[in-house]
Amino acid sequence: MAMTFEAVYENGVLRPLESLALADLQRVLVTIAGAPATADDVAGHFEPEEWEAAKHDDISLQEVRRALSSIPGSLVDAVIASREER
Repeated sequence: MAMTFEAVYENGVLRPLESLALADLQRVLVTIAGAPATADDVAGHFEPEEWEAAKHDDISLQEVRRALSSIPGSLVDAVIASREER
């Protein structure tokens, strides 16, 4: 039996992102491979040096709120639309 699925490593446990057809306590052999980047993955858009420099950005909460207030719509609307697309 071989299967490929995506999982998230969380609190010391690999958590599959979908249901698996496995019996409880069934032993399996796991091979770890990095997941391919998705269109939503911003990590690949920046070099490690840029991420390091960004850790030291001194941006205030007020500046963040001002920037976010210029974006039309709401996060709630975006989440609902995203779920409806699925």
